[in-house]
Amino acid sequence: MTQYVYRFGGGVSDGGSGDKTLLGGKGANLDEMASIGLPVPPGFTIATTMCTRYYEEGQSFPDSLRDEVANGLIHIEGITGKKFGDEADPLLVSVRSGARVSMPGMMDTVLNLGLNDATVQGLAAVSDDARFAWDSYRRFIQMYSDVVLELDHGRFEEALEIAKEDRGYYLDTELTAADWQALVAEYKAIVEELWGKPFPQDVHDQLWGAIGAVFGSWQADRAKVYRRLNNIPGDWGTAVNVQAMVFGNMGDTSATGVAFTRDPSTGANAYYGEFLINAQGEDVVAGIRTPQYLTLAAREAANAKPASMEEAMPDAYAELAAVFDRLEKHYRDMQDIEFTVQQGKLWMLQTRSGKRTAKAALKIAVDMAEEGLITREEAILRVDPQALDQLLHPTLDPKARRDVLTKGLPASPGAASGVAVFDSDTAERRSNAGDAVILIRTETSPEDIHGMHAARGILTARGGMTSHAAVVARGMGRPCVSGAGSISIDAKAGVMKVAGREIREGDIVTIDGSTGEVMAGAVATVQPELAGDFGTMMEWADGVRRLKVRANAETPLDCRTAREFGAEGIGLCRTEHMFFEQSRITSVRQMILAEDEAGRRVALEKLLPEQRSDFVEIFEVMVGLPCTIRLLDPPLHEFLPHAEAEFDEVAQAAGIAVEQLKRRAAELHEFNPMLGHRGCRLGVTYPEIYEMQARAIFEAAVIVAEKSGAAPIPEVMIPLVGTKRELELMKAVVDAAAEAVFADKGRRIEYLVGTMIELPRAALKAGEIAEAGEFFSFGTNDLTQTTLGVSRDDASRFLGAYVDKGIYARDPFVSIDVEGVGELIELAAERGRKTRPDIKLGICGEHGGDPASIAFCEKVGLDYVSASPYRVPIARLAAAQAALGG
Repeated sequence: MTQYVYRFGGGVSDGGSGDKTLLGGKGANLDEMASIGLPVPPGFTIATTMCTRYYEEGQSFPDSLRDEVANGLIHIEGITGKKFGDEADPLLVSVRSGARVSMPGMMDTVLNLGLNDATVQGLAAVSDDARFAWDSYRRFIQMYSDVVLELDHGRFEEALEIAKEDRGYYLDTELTAADWQALVAEYKAIVEELWGKPFPQDVHDQLWGAIGAVFGSWQADRAKVYRRLNNIPGDWGTAVNVQAMVFGNMGDTSATGVAFTRDPSTGANAYYGEFLINAQGEDVVAGIRTPQYLTLAAREAANAKPASMEEAMPDAYAELAAVFDRLEKHYRDMQDIEFTVQQGKLWMLQTRSGKRTAKAALKIAVDMAEEGLITREEAILRVDPQALDQLLHPTLDPKARRDVLTKGLPASPGAASGVAVFDSDTAERRSNAGDAVILIRTETSPEDIHGMHAARGILTARGGMTSHAAVVARGMGRPCVSGAGSISIDAKAGVMKVAGREIREGDIVTIDGSTGEVMAGAVATVQPELAGDFGTMMEWADGVRRLKVRANAETPLDCRTAREFGAEGIGLCRTEHMFFEQSRITSVRQMILAEDEAGRRVALEKLLPEQRSDFVEIFEVMVGLPCTIRLLDPPLHEFLPHAEAEFDEVAQAAGIAVEQLKRRAAELHEFNPMLGHRGCRLGVTYPEIYEMQARAIFEAAVIVAEKSGAAPIPEVMIPLVGTKRELELMKAVVDAAAEAVFADKGRRIEYLVGTMIELPRAALKAGEIAEAGEFFSFGTNDLTQTTLGVSRDDASRFLGAYVDKGIYARDPFVSIDVEGVGELIELAAERGRKTRPDIKLGICGEHGGDPASIAFCEKVGLDYVSASPYRVPIARLAAAQAALGG
């Protein structure tokens, strides 16, 4: 019989080595902490494999699981000396999720389970604290009603706020036992009104309801969105952890907190965290109360008044600090820890590798390598290449004027300006419309995940440095300011009030997640400094990677940015972008409108010096490096006007009638231009276009070689080739232009002629095409479109559903479809090398900046990847990780 329940604590460890695939991250780490002797409340884990079976069998449980869970409860009862459902001394448990990888706040939790009208009396008696017992019961009803019964959470919050208001209280902690008891009665009445039945009193019904809800939350919309954003497979499932409750809400000697062994924002080697006295864990992470600092140093740095844990609970803090050091050494990584102090005794509830900003990830990895805790190779593997994107964009200019409205907590570094929005749906809608948005909320919840992803930055009125907003924002790389207590938000009216001023939806605001400042209007930015830990990591990465990294660039600015970020040449220069410039579009249109070759050559002669100038500027930046130049690719009709006013303007400039222009535009119109008269098909039909471009390339290369003494290495790319003959014809045009330039200038330079493999036929016939082509560059954007029969411009309407339903593991335009497109790339590489062993192979689609795709390129043995300039460092690190097998 398959085992689904694994016990931990009290010297028992059914999970063995703590397999995260089976037990989930939380369950594996609880098991491991217990096995090394840390104070962990006993419990058991229901394996992730049960989650998969639960959905396969119509969201039902096998009878065998009920027997295993009963034995798990006996295990907890034996260690705690309490019985589940006992009216005199009840065992209470928590029911928590735990996927293989951390998904903070995305799935459900139920605390204080096992309370009912009878057991609450026993808890009050055995604890000698009626207030604590009734507080725990109201928490349980509120959480269970929300998570399991799916009732309106706001009704319970409203009842609590009214109860405090009626009694003149500000904090929950001011309510007495009698107050809580009265609120419990009100909560039960709300349940009966909304649910149509009394609140469940059978503790076993409560337990199975909670287990089902946690498994059910794996398929909640917010969890699906988070998995899609973080590339977590939907078939992994979650584990369920059932654990004896310990209580941080048993008075002033009890507390709960969240802590990191190092600062997750900066990476500084200092304890970082928050706690609340007389509270439960949800109070800290939900942002309902603003917590206190963990250390005296942090409190003093923030100029905060409430005592730190180091001051208020020195013994428990000292024990906690020792646990921090032990866990970091054991796991050899920065840990994110949840803990509770129950009447002076410390309990560890969770540890996991902590979410961190890119800046922190770099510092922690470099520091740990230099401390000898990990190797340099491990340090390279510790940093998520995608996260580097956080470091590669501008930050606020320290000299720029700032209209500071208020200051909150610097929860996630970086800065952003955008229009103020007050709900996640609006954030997503306006972002899709092209607006930069700042999402402003009283506090965020997991339901806000789509709005947080759409936003450039997040601002909350409540919550601390470990609130939901802070943790999720850091993981996403979004700037976040939390706990800005001086702001008041009316989300329905779309207005934020602060310091006598109003910010309405659509007004521009700026937040600085590194300082906590909130500003009216936009603030100027400066480019980042990419030295220090970043430079060290890039140096280590370059020392181990095999793949070269180039940039997709066609302007001098792009080229300079790419060189600054370590690009080793250009992998794709799209020449059509140059044709669209205002100064030359008229000549381009004259060339297109010409009735014969002679007319086209007249227009092309006007374009030649401008093209040559373009290439001179690029080659001067990339002197001595390979530069892949793609000859004209798009269909000609894209250069023609569309609006009536434009037709008049072009006709006048070209000296032809508007009717003639419209007729020519109609002749060039194509029903499916992506598969039409474009790429090398233009060159075959109008070879003079490619001849002009080739002349411009070689003349520019010779000019730069004479000025600098070091020539660039042009790699002339013929696009959309599907046959060997197409490439032969176009190569002859390029070679003839090169020889003419070399003879005219009296100087030769090294160059290559090759093609972009972007059609399935080209991949299949790569062996033949390599007879003419000296390099292949895989144009994975078009190769994906032509292989899958999917337009990347329209696919966003349905690809999300395809990923959710497991048809594709990831969006194939983001990460290479290894099974389909990838097989074509592998086949083309193999056949091309068989014909021409020294053929140069690379990719230049957007996949060149995707770490998963780069790992595939390493496996296939390509020579280089090419990415947009700002993704060059991402590609360098990903290439190093691929070389290390990470």
